[in-house]
Amino acid sequence: MLPKRLYIILFLLILVLATIGVWIVKIVRGDVPYVDQWTRSLVDTFPETPTYTFFRTLTNLGSEPFMYPFTIIVAILLWWLFRDWLPALFFAGGTLVSHLFNKLIKVLVDRDRPSILVDANAEGHSFPSGHAMITLVCYGLLAYFITKKIKSKKAIMVVQVFFALLIFLIGISRYVINVHYLTDIVAGFMIGFLCLLGFIYLYEWIQKRKAQS
Repeated sequence: MLPKRLYIILFLLILVLATIGVWIVKIVRGDVPYVDQWTRSLVDTFPETPTYTFFRTLTNLGSEPFMYPFTIIVAILLWWLFRDWLPALFFAGGTLVSHLFNKLIKVLVDRDRPSILVDANAEGHSFPSGHAMITLVCYGLLAYFITKKIKSKKAIMVVQVFFALLIFLIGISRYVINVHYLTDIVAGFMIGFLCLLGFIYLYEWIQKRKAQS
């Protein structure tokens, strides 16, 4: 018999996938999910405000011109810190795979953006948000590997909270500057989180196999 915790995880997984599935069906049919209908009017209040300026700047931390060199540099630092190629491979590879997976889903769903903003790396398809999905995997893996080298529980908590907040703000910035619908961002977070868990599980499984051998 499966542990109660596993049943809860499976239920939440099914719920997440079902929610994303419903949104995709609506989008493909040309309908607008209710969440987007309810939240579109708020976007019009942001332009030419300090809030817009803040998020317009912050969104660059999830854009390709920043992410490519950042991923390479951090991968090298992780290899040096761990004296092992595996953390570097998982960090860089996980970020790249999530990027390619995001591109694939976008092509399949084929949703137009609410607006195009080339300077903010906002072109092409909209669902799911790459800034939400890819940064969750990238910064999530970075936080995971950093905490592997920290013994203080308080320091670990600080690192986790910092990166969680950073990921959330980068993701939501795409809604504030009106280059994504809110469902794009939520779906990006959901899919990115599942990818992150998968990469971490696979990494720990490989580490256990290496230790046993």
